[in-house]
Amino acid sequence: MPIEENSEMSGRRGRVLVVGGTGYLGQHVLQAFTHFDLAFTHFSNHPPRYLLHNALAFHVDLRTGQGFQAISDTFGQPDVVVNCAALSVPRVCEADPDAAMSINVPSSLVNWLLSFEVKNTLLIHLSTDQVYEGLKSFYKEEDEAVPVNVYGKSKVAAEQFITEKCSNFAVLRSSIIFGPQTISPVPKSLPIQWIDSVLSKGNAVDFFHDEFRCPVYVKDVVSIILALSEKWISAERIR
Repeated sequence: MPIEENSEMSGRRGRVLVVGGTGYLGQHVLQAFTHFDLAFTHFSNHPPRYLLHNALAFHVDLRTGQGFQAISDTFGQPDVVVNCAALSVPRVCEADPDAAMSINVPSSLVNWLLSFEVKNTLLIHLSTDQVYEGLKSFYKEEDEAVPVNVYGKSKVAAEQFITEKCSNFAVLRSSIIFGPQTISPVPKSLPIQWIDSVLSKGNAVDFFHDEFRCPVYVKDVVSIILALSEKWISAERIR
C-alpha cells in the first residue's frame, strides 16, 4: 500500500468523493463521513433524498468517464476517493465479461485523478477475496492471486492497473459484507437478509459447499476506510 505525502493542504475539513455512493457500502460510508466535505457518484441507482442533504451528487459513467469533469468544476480535487462502484454479482459478470472489465477496472477514474497537476489524492479501492483460488483458508496479501471467475479476474486487473498508475492508494480485499439494510434499500440481495427470508419460508437451500469464507461486518469496513481517510487528511494538513 504505497502512500506518498508530498503536498500542502489548508485547514479545511477535507474533501472525500465516494464513487458508487448509492450502493450498499457507499451509503454506509457517506453516513459515517459527515465531518468531511462530501460528494458521491451514481449511475444506475437514483440518489436517495437523504444523501443529498450532506453531499453533492454527480452522475458518472465509469465506462466512459463522462461526469468527472463536472466534479472538477463544482467540487474540486478530492483529498480521498473511496471507490465502492463495481459490477459485483458473479453470475452477472459471467454473463457479460466486457461490462465487468469496463466497470470494475477503474481506468476512467484513475485517468481523471492523474489529470490533476498535484497528485495528492488517496484512492481507497474496494476489491474482493475472490481474487484467490480458494483452495485454503486465511490467505495473505502476498499470496498469488488466481481468480476462478470473471468477477475475480476483473478485480485482479483493477488492482494491477491501480498499482501501475497510482502513487497513493490502498486496496481492501473484503469477503462477504453483511449488516443492516441501508436507509434507502438497495436492489441487490444482502446476505443476512436473503438467508433470513429463505429460512423464514421454510425452504431447503444450500448456502455454501466446501468453501472457506470470512464475512465482515459493514461498519468494520467503514471504520477501516474512515481511519485511512483521517490519517491521510491529517498528514496532508501538517505538510
